[in-house]
This record gives sequence, C-alpha cells and structure tokens, in this order.
Amino acid sequence: MSSARRPDWATLPNAVTLVRLVLLVPVCVLLAGGPDTVAVVLLLLWASTDWVDGVLARALNQTSRTGEIIDPIADRLGLGAIVLTITLTGLLPWLALVVIVVSDVAVALLASRAALGRRISVSALGKVRTFVLMAAVLLLAAAAAWVPGLLPAVQALLWAGVAMHVVASADYVLRARRAPRAAPAGEGPPSPR
Repeated sequence: MSSARRPDWATLPNAVTLVRLVLLVPVCVLLAGGPDTVAVVLLLLWASTDWVDGVLARALNQTSRTGEIIDPIADRLGLGAIVLTITLTGLLPWLALVVIVVSDVAVALLASRAALGRRISVSALGKVRTFVLMAAVLLLAAAAAWVPGLLPAVQALLWAGVAMHVVASADYVLRARRAPRAAPAGEGPPSPR
C-alpha cells in the first residue's frame, strides 16, 4: 500500500511500538517472580523495540504523527511499569520510583499540550535519558539474575539515569512554557485569493 493511501497509524514502526506495549505484561510478570534468564531476555527484547521502531521509521520513510504520539507513551508507560515491578522485588529503592513517577506526571501535566501541538519535540537529552534508564533497568535485572555482586554498580547507573530523568523532565516543562502559543482558531494566515 502506498504511503499516500495508507492511514497514518498503519505503519510497521507503529506495529513494533504496539508489540512493545503488549510485551510489557509478560516482562513485568516474569520480573515480579525475580529476574531470571527468561525475564532478562524478554526485557532485552522489549527494550530493543524502542530502537527498532525508530530505525524502521527512518529506513522505510514511515514516520507518522501516530508514531510521534504513541512511542513516547510506550516508553514512559513501559519504564514506569518495569521500574515499579523491580521496586516491588526490592531491587530498587522506592525513592527512585517516586522521583520517576513525579517527573513523568509533571511533564504530562505541564508539557503534553505543547508536545501534542508540535510546539516542542523529543530532545537529545530525553533520548539519552531514556537509553540510560532502559540500559540501567536491563543491567539491574541481568545483575540480579546472574552476577548479584554487580548490583551496587548498576544501581549507581540507575541513579544517574534518574537524575537525567529529572533534568530532562524539567527541560521539557521549560521548553513547553517558552514555546510560542498556537494561533487561535480562525487567526491563521490569510487565505490566498
């Protein structure tokens, strides 16, 4: 189907993002039982879909407005659920979970309108933050499953990711506040005559 006739949501990258959302349930269930090899491999598969959907969108020229909206939602929802799960297993302090959730709620309340209105976009800092948090969560599960002696070092990486999360969240809120307001309906440029 050509991109001219394909609905905005009907792309391979968006399908990969939906797979990420579906994988979230088995990933969390397996992690809740204590990280093991299957949980770590499934978590790695889940995390890799974030990279795969972006590569596919660019390679196939299938970027879409739907993808711009659902990809960050899948990231935030997935990381939140996984961080909650590993917090419940005792691998992560509750304070880290609280900081992540409060930051995400602040961004949702204070910057989502600007993001949905395309007045701000994903920043490089936001992308690096997501990578660091995903890598830290994956390494935390892997260390718990295979090399428990590495847990303190991986928890330090996770705290670095949490700090980056706070900074990136503040950046989104500040950029949303500074972004020019959209023109009210009916105040667009004059139509050519």
